[in-house]
Parts: sequence; C-alpha cells; structure tokens
Amino acid sequence: MQTNPFSSKIFTAMLSSEAKKTVERVILFISIISFIIHLILIYLVKYQIIDFITDTSLFKSPIAAIYTPFSFILIYEVYLLVYYIPKSVTTYVSKQYEIITLIVIRRIFKDLSNLELSQDWLNIKSDRQFTYDIILSIILFYLIYLFKNNITVYVNGKMMDRKVHYESFVGLKKTIAVFLVPALIVMAAYNLFKWSNSLFSHFPTSYMNFKNINNVFFEDFFTLLIVVDVLLLLISFFYSDSFQKVMRNSGFIISTILIRLSFSTEGLVNNVLILSSIIFGLLILLVHNQFERKEFLSLELK
Repeated sequence: MQTNPFSSKIFTAMLSSEAKKTVERVILFISIISFIIHLILIYLVKYQIIDFITDTSLFKSPIAAIYTPFSFILIYEVYLLVYYIPKSVTTYVSKQYEIITLIVIRRIFKDLSNLELSQDWLNIKSDRQFTYDIILSIILFYLIYLFKNNITVYVNGKMMDRKVHYESFVGLKKTIAVFLVPALIVMAAYNLFKWSNSLFSHFPTSYMNFKNINNVFFEDFFTLLIVVDVLLLLISFFYSDSFQKVMRNSGFIISTILIRLSFSTEGLVNNVLILSSIIFGLLILLVHNQFERKEFLSLELK
C-alpha cells in the first residue's frame, strides 16, 4: 500500500521528530509565561486590584500558580500520546498512564494551597484527599515503571523480536493521529474558553459546570481515547487474529474506560479507579508477554 504524499506531508508537519521538538519549545515558553501571569493575577486578587465573580482556590496562594504551567505540560504529554500512536500500542497506552498520573500530581499542587495543618488531619476532607493523592502518585509511578519495563519481551535473557510491521496498518494509525491533532486543539481551546468565561460569569450555574477544574478537557479527552482505542482494535483484526493480541488490546480499552470513569467520581473512589486501571493494564500486559514467550519458544523448537 503506497503512502499518500499529501497525508505524509501533513503527518511530517504535525508529528515528525522535528515537529515534536518545535512543540516542546513552544509549550515550554507558554508554560513559563503562564506561570508568571498566574502569579501576577494572584497578587492582583490579593490586593483587591481585580476580582473574580466566582471564588476559586487557584487565586488564593502563590503555590497554586504551579497548576497553570503544569497544565500546559500535560497538554504536551497529550501531544506525545498522539505522536506515539503510529509507533507502538504499548507505548501509547503507557502515555495514557503517565497523563493520569500527572493529573494526580497537578491536583496535589492545587491542594497544597488549601491544606489545613491541624491535629485533625484525617478528619478534614481536603487534607485527607491530599494524603490519598500523595500515596497514589508514588504507587502509580512504580506501576508505570513496571509497565514500561515489560513492554519489551525477553526470552532467556535475550530480547524477543516478533514484531511484524504492516505498512498499511501503520499508515492508518498515522491517519488517525493526524485527525486527532486538530480535534484535540479544538477541544482544548473550547474547554479553556468555556472555563475562562465561567470565571467572570454572573451566573453561578456556569461555574458549577467546572466545579472540578481537574476534569476540564481531560474528561472529554479520555472519552475520545476510548473511541480511538476501539477503532485501533477493530482495524487490528485485519492484520492479526492472535488471541493474546486481542486480549491485550481489549484489556487496554477497559483500562482506558476505568480512567474515564474516575473523572465522574471524587475522593477515595476516584483514586481506586485510577489505581485499578493501571494495575489491570499491567496484569494484561504481563499475561500477554507470557503467551508471547511460549509461542516464541515453541517456534524455536520446530
């Protein structure tokens, strides 16, 4: 299957290694500027030079200013996820796990400015959630390490290479990635505009839609990822009917759904859903690798 020259040019412009470096530099610049702007706004609010119609914890402490540049770093991680779609399914999934972990870390930065240091630490809801998030972030960090450590399959100490590269399948994944970039840009711009507008709105119901700012953009983003994952699974049937591949890819979809469900919950349930999604994905990968090793060894013996 020959690659369409037009789509190749678009892919190169959006998702080549050179484009990745450009996006990285732009995001870094925006992150620094946004951090400074957020700090300025915090002090303008503090000295009552400006005021927002709706109360928000993002303007109560300079510590909260870390939230804004971290949000742009997360946007870059979303770009990297799209970047890895044509390259590797497991690396693409590991990026999903990295993103939800960074969302938890970003939430910690936000909650740091609202901590109530007292002897009743675990009786205060915000402090209790902060404790849950701290513990969760450490566990997720280690689970992602285990996941990435098992992306490559080894047999008797040697790397097993059974990857079959289908040019047409890679081409389809590139096409999906190309369509995802503008879709995510529009989605991010829309959510940012809607949330920014709600800050100055005189109608309290407008802000209620963004009561949990951590869900802005990412709730819709993971919904879109579920569609992409299902699409990739269906397309993969044209190239392989391997049981372990079907189970692995289906398991990754369930893992993504669990992450998406976590945005609909709060407190400990939110943490449990996030944790279970990555544990489930890791176990699916480990069992898949055992299947791969067994098949590889059986072929070696023939």
